[in-house]
Amino acid sequence: MPEVLHADPSNAPLPPPPFPTGSSQIPGAQGVISGAELSFTLEPSDVIAVQEQPLMLHCQVEGIPPITTQWRQNGALLTEDQNYSMFANGSLLIGRFQKTKSDDSSDEGDYECMAQNSFGLVVSRKAKVQAATMADFHVQPRSVRAELAGVGRFQCQIHGLPEPVISWEKDGRPVDTKDKRFTLLPTGVLQITGVRPEDSGLYCCVAHNSAGVKHSTAARLTVSGSQTSVYKEPTILVGPENLTLTVHQTAILECVATGYPRPIVSWSRLDGRPIGVEGIQVLGTGNLMISDVRVQHAGIYVCAANKPGTRVRRTAQGRLVVQVPAEFVQPPQSIARPVGTTAIFTCLAQGEPVPQLTWLKNGEILEPGGHVKLKNNNSTLTIYGVSQEDEAIYQCIAENSAGSTQASARLTVLWADGLPGVPADVRADALSPTSIQVSWREPEQNTEDIIGYVVHIRRTADPVEMEYQEAVSKVTLQQVVGDLEPSTSYSFYVKAYTSRGASKASEIAEESTLGEVPAPPSLFTKVVNSTVVQALWEPSVKMGQHEGFKLFYRKVHSPVFTGPLTFSRNITQYNITQLDPSLVYEIKVQAFNQHGDSNATVRFVSLKEAEEKSVFNAPCDCVKDEQSKTSTTGIIIGIHIGVTCIIFCVLFLMFSYRGRLMMCKTVQATPQAGQNVAVLESSSSSSHGALALTDLTRHVAHGNGGLTTKSQQDSNEMERLFSGPAHLSDPPDSAQMMESSLVSCALNETQMSTLPLNDFSLVEDKET
Repeated sequence: MPEVLHADPSNAPLPPPPFPTGSSQIPGAQGVISGAELSFTLEPSDVIAVQEQPLMLHCQVEGIPPITTQWRQNGALLTEDQNYSMFANGSLLIGRFQKTKSDDSSDEGDYECMAQNSFGLVVSRKAKVQAATMADFHVQPRSVRAELAGVGRFQCQIHGLPEPVISWEKDGRPVDTKDKRFTLLPTGVLQITGVRPEDSGLYCCVAHNSAGVKHSTAARLTVSGSQTSVYKEPTILVGPENLTLTVHQTAILECVATGYPRPIVSWSRLDGRPIGVEGIQVLGTGNLMISDVRVQHAGIYVCAANKPGTRVRRTAQGRLVVQVPAEFVQPPQSIARPVGTTAIFTCLAQGEPVPQLTWLKNGEILEPGGHVKLKNNNSTLTIYGVSQEDEAIYQCIAENSAGSTQASARLTVLWADGLPGVPADVRADALSPTSIQVSWREPEQNTEDIIGYVVHIRRTADPVEMEYQEAVSKVTLQQVVGDLEPSTSYSFYVKAYTSRGASKASEIAEESTLGEVPAPPSLFTKVVNSTVVQALWEPSVKMGQHEGFKLFYRKVHSPVFTGPLTFSRNITQYNITQLDPSLVYEIKVQAFNQHGDSNATVRFVSLKEAEEKSVFNAPCDCVKDEQSKTSTTGIIIGIHIGVTCIIFCVLFLMFSYRGRLMMCKTVQATPQAGQNVAVLESSSSSSHGALALTDLTRHVAHGNGGLTTKSQQDSNEMERLFSGPAHLSDPPDSAQMMESSLVSCALNETQMSTLPLNDFSLVEDKET
């Protein structure tokens, strides 16, 4: 039996308090199984097969017997026949490999070895089997003309499996590779440096692999001219190509340069890093070969052709991309988990390009959903609330364009005898917008050891990992779940707990919370003019969603509102027009949705201030004649202002010493003709005082600097100063009461005075 090692139990969430964990009662309940329940010791590898020849695909498995092995080709199960033989150790023999059979099928494809025992099933990596082939040349050598002591170059290219080996013939004989002037590159290039007359002739490219041998068409090299010492700029005829290789392959970076004197070819990396010397060599006069490509060799390589003894140079560059097959940094580990807990497998792989991860369960692709989740680019497999159905062998497949690999792990689900049955008849009933009551019946089996229940709660739209739990005493079979969101669907299930573990999960019950009316909106008002008020409002986010708004308004003390004016949710303002400027209005706004109307937000608005402001700020339609202004007019205006100030000061001083008796006598006395009276009332509004002072100043400016009023004018002025609309808080006859109190001398704070103008005189300053 496999050895069981105890591991960190944090992988499985524990039941909520006050219930004890089941793992402490079950030996090995939370552990990592380190033995080889079932695993591969040898997996099939990619093969290039020869037509009509036998082919062996190897597969070896170790684990707890009995073990059976099978093979799949392109996902279809293979059966033994005269062409396929399966050995006891798991290997597969194809007796006569055929690329194309009589029934149009083929032995080519992806082969997988499958092994199974009592613990589960595992699948090997995919092995690609291809037939050895040799295509026609898709690049044929072309005839060239080279100057004496110059450079001649031929190239051919051909596809084949395995990669064809290229050689060259001159006039039907192999090229003498011992001559250092001839450079044969594995890419199918022949370079001839320091061309001589005897190098002229027909050159042919020969390709051969396990599928056969093929010859290209012949191309002629013509040598012309004579050796010259005329200077020629360095030129790069052929630079390095962009290459994409897998690690451990060989990279050939070609660079052919001409010029006189012969240029010196050098190599560097564009990023400035050194190229190194291990596994690096130069072929011919300037070709760079990296015999065992590694990741650190990837980059952009620069070929430079330098004129000897100078800084004159020409450059060309090519990129080398190195791919790395997928390999595991952290393969998944076998684990054991009690029923109802959570199992987590982690699989980390690296490679270039970045590998894609796929999970299998007993050899079949694992589709996430329900209680099975894949996260972090499939590197983490989480199984919530494990049950007996989740017990299996799980495999992580890491694959990229350079190769694939696999690793397996087993999930053992632990189940203790005597655990309670499943809570029955789980029901959920909405109580309010924020609460739902969950109820259930006691399990039918093993109820005597139950110590409590756990209600599992989550929003139906949320993933399983967003679930939370509430513990319930065993004496009750219901729980009110609060702090929920209005108009939201929730899912519930219940487990019964004993000291040895939990029951299986009950059936899931779903219920939605009740709807909720919106919260009252915020309301603001703005007086546009004496007859228009703008109402602006903002919705609240505290409670339910709103669908629109309702606007009401009325005159204060009016029993009926105008409205409702209904607006959609995107309208947040409205201008109320044709209002009475002398009244105060009450405005209110409500939000509403399908569940009802919110409370109203109320504002009171008075238009009187806007009306008075428009009167006092009436535009002056005076015509100013700047040319008619003289210094004399300025002097007269100055004198009038001075007299007004003096009168105001004297009246203020006399108010301080006059008593109620003087005031009463003054009011009751009949004004004498030709007598001038100035009246000030301390309790009147500031606007009335301003009018009185303005009127007084206007009278002072009349005539010869004297002040002349009549009895009727005094009476009208008094009435104008102390009459007007009453405040809303005053009784309806407050204005009349104020006037009568003045006559009866009931206002103690009001003081009045009369002063004849004969006591005043104006003295002109002669010196000015």
